[in-house]
Amino acid sequence: MTVDREYCMSSFLTYRIIADMERCFAPGVEPRRFPFPEKRLPVRDSRTLLAELERATREACKDGKAALALSGGIDSAILAKFMPKGSTAYTFRCVVPGMQVTDESPAAARFAAECGLKHEIIDIYWEDFEALTPKLMQHKGMPVHSIEVQICKAAMRARADGFERLIFGETADVVYGGFDGLLSKDWLVGDFIDRFTFVPPWKALRHPQLVVEPILAYERDGHLDPHSFVSDCFLRNVITSYQNACATAGCELVVPFFGTYLAAPIDYARIRGGESKYLVREVFKALYPDFVAPKKLPMPRATNEWFRDWKGPTRPEFLPHCTDTMTGDQKWLVFCLEMFLNLLDTNFAGSAGGQ
Repeated sequence: MTVDREYCMSSFLTYRIIADMERCFAPGVEPRRFPFPEKRLPVRDSRTLLAELERATREACKDGKAALALSGGIDSAILAKFMPKGSTAYTFRCVVPGMQVTDESPAAARFAAECGLKHEIIDIYWEDFEALTPKLMQHKGMPVHSIEVQICKAAMRARADGFERLIFGETADVVYGGFDGLLSKDWLVGDFIDRFTFVPPWKALRHPQLVVEPILAYERDGHLDPHSFVSDCFLRNVITSYQNACATAGCELVVPFFGTYLAAPIDYARIRGGESKYLVREVFKALYPDFVAPKKLPMPRATNEWFRDWKGPTRPEFLPHCTDTMTGDQKWLVFCLEMFLNLLDTNFAGSAGGQ
């Protein structure tokens, strides 16, 4: 394990993860490695996908110890159809006093009612981020994605309610072509690097590094196949956030979509024609013939509201005023990185990370 703080800082801002897991921020603070399924089912059509999602969801529920994380989107709605009647479904709702923020609970409530599920709302406050972020970072051995706080709080609630595992509809977008912006064209590598980078390190750090090897691994003749990158490298980024959040809460994570992969060439024409994750949409239509598929939304997090008045980082590693023009999600990454560095200075992580 190589200590390389400057690399790790730039990698986190670029990818929201340490791309090279053989490097770490500090001695004894190893990035935690999470297991991947040894085998994943190849999927070429929506019938195979539907059957496997039903099998995996019912298997997780067979002892009555599983609950569902239900958003307002189609991925978790599909899984809701396979939950036993009367099962519990949790929906996250960010709360910012005096402000209107994205609220998926009305759409989720409709799916819960359709499937006969007990619907519970988990309100997420800024105080949850203050309380849970240090624990999540210590467990992960690196700064964290903002979604981990919501997931961790939900997993803690599930455990308190007597459940041992929490089921998510995550990775459907990654595996089956849901990120239509990233898949919108045949990218030149340099253009894709600009498009994908979450926070350009050179805009935030005094000593930035250009961490492009994870993307260049998918370069062919100066171009990049976006689905190959998204469904491999980016998949690890996404699923690690869910794994860390649930593990920190002591709750088992179940992700039925993650047990599958697209075994046929992805149909870019359908995606670029407005039909993102077309196989998943076919499954949704088969299960909900009278429903209109809702617009895709990211997991709600009120970062724009919470960071509206934040003045930016003060540590010497950062450029002054670097966050002045950033979005709330970008500000979170800088804020979280600074918090992690502050915690390292207090030796918070003697037992962080590891295998």
